[in-house]
Amino acid sequence: MTSPSPDAVTSDARLARLFGLRDDAWLRHANPVSVWVRFAVLPLILLSVWSRRWIGRRSLLALGASLVFTVVEPLLFPPPQSTRNWASRAVFGERIWTDRNAVDLPEQFRSTAVPNTTYAFQFAGLAAMARGLAVFDLRSVLGGLLLVQCAKAWFLDRMVLLFRTMAERDPQYASWEY
Repeated sequence: MTSPSPDAVTSDARLARLFGLRDDAWLRHANPVSVWVRFAVLPLILLSVWSRRWIGRRSLLALGASLVFTVVEPLLFPPPQSTRNWASRAVFGERIWTDRNAVDLPEQFRSTAVPNTTYAFQFAGLAAMARGLAVFDLRSVLGGLLLVQCAKAWFLDRMVLLFRTMAERDPQYASWEY
């Protein structure tokens, strides 16, 4: 078994920093409302791109607003009143996962097979959505959206399992739940 290397920063950690997820911001993002609103962001982006059919170039304003919202959304909500819920646990698991090079993960979570599989499904869904948006094929857009959202939910469910396992092993992680 190799020890985790705190010097090796994951691409997930870089992305989390890009979205401003440091320390307290993770707790704000763990607000279940934030998690569920996050599922609405992609449909908003899709609608803004699709709307070019009706409003032409003004759809770029809607797209820009959707993208800005994507960046600021994790910081909009206060820390949750309780973190004893699926959504908060998913965010805590994501936080652990982003630091996986600095954290000694249990054996069953060291493999990137499941996350990479969910990423592959998300990518396939994004490709279907892009094609659908390009040719105004609603079935491709909705099918791709369904694939992306289901794959994201699967990934988050794995993150809940990661958090629960880590919380059983380490009181520091257990203290995140209240």
